[in-house]
Amino acid sequence: MDEYRVRTGIGGLDNILTGGLPNGHLFVVEGEPGTGKTTLGLQYLMEGASREEKVMYVTLSESKLELEGVARSHKWSLEGVALFEFTPTEDSLRPEDQYSVFHPSELEFQDTTQSILSEVERINPTRIVFDSLNEIRLLARDSLRYRRQILALKHYFSNRGCTVLLLDDKTAEGHDMQLHSIAHGVISLERLPREYGIERRRLRISKLRGSPFREGYHDYRIATGGMVVYPRLVAHEHRPPNEHGVCKSGLPALDALWDGGIPHGSSTLFLGPAGSGKSSIAVQYAAEAATRNEFAAVFTFDETRETLMVRSAGLGLNLAPLIEQGKLRLDQIDPAELSPGEFVESVRRSVTEQQARVVVIDSLNGFLSSMPGDRFLGIQMHELLTYLNQQGVVTILVMAQAGLLGATMTSPIDLSYLADNVLLTRYFESLGRVRKALSVVKKRSGKHEETIRELRFVDGKIQVGEPLADFQGVMTGVPKFLGSEESLFQKAD
Repeated sequence: MDEYRVRTGIGGLDNILTGGLPNGHLFVVEGEPGTGKTTLGLQYLMEGASREEKVMYVTLSESKLELEGVARSHKWSLEGVALFEFTPTEDSLRPEDQYSVFHPSELEFQDTTQSILSEVERINPTRIVFDSLNEIRLLARDSLRYRRQILALKHYFSNRGCTVLLLDDKTAEGHDMQLHSIAHGVISLERLPREYGIERRRLRISKLRGSPFREGYHDYRIATGGMVVYPRLVAHEHRPPNEHGVCKSGLPALDALWDGGIPHGSSTLFLGPAGSGKSSIAVQYAAEAATRNEFAAVFTFDETRETLMVRSAGLGLNLAPLIEQGKLRLDQIDPAELSPGEFVESVRRSVTEQQARVVVIDSLNGFLSSMPGDRFLGIQMHELLTYLNQQGVVTILVMAQAGLLGATMTSPIDLSYLADNVLLTRYFESLGRVRKALSVVKKRSGKHEETIRELRFVDGKIQVGEPLADFQGVMTGVPKFLGSEESLFQKAD
């Protein structure tokens, strides 16, 4: 470990801090009540205790019993963490203990400071957490005295080589920016309510003096066991050699549309109305890759795991053995219980830890639902797709368009410019029957078929027909067949 860095005990946060907090300085952790400041502080101290450091938690607002309750909820042991409680007792309610000549803060502030410093001298910690700054702010009464006191604490602990976290619940009137100027670094925690589902939590490093760090917002979750931080994915930090070759579907006619298959290190958008076969084709690619002993990961937002497996089995795709053999991962994603950062981290780990060669996201409509708005979906997807491309992964994105027929069909967001390839599925009418068609309308690297083929799901398998020479109108959104019934489906896989 870098002797100038102090690990926080939260892997994702240490990653954002490029190793941890600079040693021997004072830092502010700010956030509204419920954002996880106490949890972060306890994890920071427990990490020090696990390294046989002397650590101390000074609580000015919560009792020892409340802190121990927090620890039990996370199934933690606070052994090795010295808890120093300085809160008003019931004795302070007695009439004889009420102040008359002096303002209460004049005596309480001095008593508080001396008591804390005496305990620090006794324990001599290398890590200390103050919870919370609001109590010190109220006791100091005015901003000048408060600033001087924080400066004094900063110099005192710096001389002792102690790394300090000051927790600030931001309940004071206005925003105290002078504290930011004193602190060596500031970690800001935020809680964003959503109209439905869990609240989204995110953090950012507002300041870290003289040290590099990963800027921007990073999602995090408070779960049993503590805070889990998901660093924002930065694609350019991951640049292994691109993998060449193509990914085949196991359906020769479908592969012919791509002039052999989907290139490795590319992203493909399957676009079309609901029920037109997008998800089934995507699972076909994943199952075929797993059969070739190439690990595949499928993240489904729109179907339950069981429904997808049953539906796939009806098309001759038995996923259960592939999952049992560890060749296929099938995750059911609930967008109401997930932050975008957590999802991106899950996809990334499927590549780094399980060496996934095919990743299916079904669908982008579900991923969009996990965002508080669609303003940042394009940027986030760009980073994720760039990263996956650099890893040589074949990424398949499924997006359902609103509507079934006609030029009025719309997408919830336009991501076609981000995808390297686009496979379009459509319904069309012929001789009184509704049929399905598919065609490749974009392939960024190399050539592709410009034909349109019919797609069928019959006899327990997926069938892709020969090119339909008499088929026109696909670009208008209303494909139309002008040939005969006999030539409609001359040959299938």
